[in-house]
Amino acid sequence: MDRLRAIVDTLRTCDTVTVAELAARHGVSEMTIRRDLDDLARQGVVRRIRGGAMSLLLRGEEPPFAVREREAVEEKRRIAAEVAALIADGEAVLLDSGTTALEVARALRERRLTVVPLSLHAARELAGAPRIRLVLPGGEVRPGELDFIGPLAEKAIRSLRFDTAVIGCCGLSAAHGLTAHDLQEVTIKQAAIESARRVVAATDSGKFTRTAFGAVCPLDRLDVVVTDAGIPKEEHDALTAAGVAVRVV
Repeated sequence: MDRLRAIVDTLRTCDTVTVAELAARHGVSEMTIRRDLDDLARQGVVRRIRGGAMSLLLRGEEPPFAVREREAVEEKRRIAAEVAALIADGEAVLLDSGTTALEVARALRERRLTVVPLSLHAARELAGAPRIRLVLPGGEVRPGELDFIGPLAEKAIRSLRFDTAVIGCCGLSAAHGLTAHDLQEVTIKQAAIESARRVVAATDSGKFTRTAFGAVCPLDRLDVVVTDAGIPKEEHDALTAAGVAVRVV
């Protein structure tokens, strides 16, 4: 829901919000806003206080998976369809964790591929797909994200070779390259990138305004970036200058 996404964006910069100001800003009733805040409280995004809510989003951490899954849904579906179109039947594909990668998994279900997903969310989506050879990397599973992290996962990834690695991100910019919040996730992404013949970054344009804590790689380590029409022109130009093919959907 666009309103919930907007409220979460507000909570990234404001420590507290009130029901009255949110109702006025979004043109809905205070009862509707109270329901929204109750929903966000159940997801661990806010703590409800008298007349409003207090943000629980930390500056150095990403919002919970359940919140991100509801952001830019249509854009992520278009991005996923474009990523799927780049992949030929028979490829060995590494599929990163995250909400955009989950949409890519859904777009690949009917394809003939070998897929190594880096999250249980994507693994569940691909389980039972008739022509998918599903290989799991193992390792520790991070709560909430359900992604594979740690030395066992990294070793498994480095022992394989992929035609295409589909990589998600928490931030992407000319100044800082591709970034991620969780440092264990950084090493997993780096292993994936180093094990792949081609690296496709799949991200909605909102990530171009963000820089996360951990640096994964510079722009020129990417081969293709698939994003939506909201990408800032200067970032598009920087990617092109770095030799990256940019596909806007």
